[in-house]
Amino acid sequence: MSALARILVIDAGTTGIRALVYDEQARIVAQAYTEFPQYHPGPDRVEQDAMEIWDATRRMVAQALGNSGTAAAEITAVGITNQRATTVIWDRETGLPITRAIVWQDTRTADRAAELEAEWGERAYRRTGWSVAPVYSSLSIEWVLRNVDGARELADAGRLAFGTIDSWLVYQLTGRAEHVISASNASVTGSYDLIADEWYTEWLDRLGIPVALFPQVRDDSGVLGHTTAEAIGARIPIASAIADQHSALFAQGCIRPGAVKCTHGTGTFLDMTIGSKPVIDPASGLTSQIAWRIGGQTVYALEGYAGSTGAAVQWLRDGAAIIADSAESETVARRVADNGGVFFVPALTGLSAPYWDPYARGTIIGISPGTERGHLARATLEGIVFSVRDFVDAMSAVSGYPITQIAVDGGASRNDLLMQFQADQLDAVVTRPKNTEATSLGAALLAGLATGVWQSPEEAVATVEIDATFTPRMDAGRREDEYAAWRRAVERARGWLKK
Repeated sequence: MSALARILVIDAGTTGIRALVYDEQARIVAQAYTEFPQYHPGPDRVEQDAMEIWDATRRMVAQALGNSGTAAAEITAVGITNQRATTVIWDRETGLPITRAIVWQDTRTADRAAELEAEWGERAYRRTGWSVAPVYSSLSIEWVLRNVDGARELADAGRLAFGTIDSWLVYQLTGRAEHVISASNASVTGSYDLIADEWYTEWLDRLGIPVALFPQVRDDSGVLGHTTAEAIGARIPIASAIADQHSALFAQGCIRPGAVKCTHGTGTFLDMTIGSKPVIDPASGLTSQIAWRIGGQTVYALEGYAGSTGAAVQWLRDGAAIIADSAESETVARRVADNGGVFFVPALTGLSAPYWDPYARGTIIGISPGTERGHLARATLEGIVFSVRDFVDAMSAVSGYPITQIAVDGGASRNDLLMQFQADQLDAVVTRPKNTEATSLGAALLAGLATGVWQSPEEAVATVEIDATFTPRMDAGRREDEYAAWRRAVERARGWLKK
């Protein structure tokens, strides 16, 4: 282990930027956080301004360094972790985005995905590991080329560059010198061929997207470039870039096949490490992807996710205004003994695995004269867990590994009521680490691994400490009755926007 190391992590989430300084013991020395604007020009649209993200990044990096008393020149390495599949397209000559970034939650391409499903659904799934869905970055790129004035001409002239948020930040941090993407991020764009290990050119040709738009694919742990003094104050190796869920999977110590973690953020993501070969099963509704690539060696994972779980709690706060902050959801939910027959399907932007229904919408059902806000809060928290259960059994069957223990992280993992219900409804032991910011920790560990702070993945993940363990207490009959009611609620939410 290297002494006196300092690792700067940029955690570019869906709603904000967090910059953290870690030490050689993988402890957070200081951090800074800010949100950036979200734009919703239509009911099916979620956009961000990539320049606002870059501006927020620079400000939070300066603030975190200042809070830690660390000069930029004292930083050993920079690690990046980021929201996945959000599409940024910029002009190589000006270095500026040609339109707002299309966020992974955006569903404007739902009709296009449905149109392509018959011809390309299973075909694309068997190569990319993903169902054809609006989350595909390639569909967002096609939309931009068709709808943004001048985009097609710029693309044909070779002037456009596409990237996910890691690509965009590396591009800016290196003074526009590097156009790259990490292997984990490449695999979640719906544009990467897991079998051929290259961009899926047959699919891109079908959409009329020049492969020249795409970045070079690099290891998740390894030097992707060097920051400039102009960008953050010193020349520092950018030694990791990894998609957020994959970063959390690594940070939770899930480096052996069959290990599982569950991240509760804007969405809820269940990931299982499966080893050195992808497992692709179109019937399961699960995605197969690159967990990480280290030293040219690729590790794969299976994933199921629900897109708007944490967002549903935010809706209780901002939309329904029945809680003052997200933490209050537990306090309010504990005021009632159960959900009172109320179920909340948090399909605010559609249903993800295993349904893949972009036309579904959030549904609260079972309201009676006795329903109070405690029931709504409890139904929201339970809806998060039910959304995960929808794909737990499929993950066990496809992988061949039973799920008996789950490591959790993310902001909502601090909610003890939610964690106990997760243990009860999934019939699995749930463990929560002391550092629930696992996405940033994974990027720190991988950056340190690439620069000699830690000598092996095993040494790096040995830094993880457990805070709490939750064991199942619910009767099996009740568990199944509640889940059956949930499934009925889901059926009522499906296809709501479809004409």
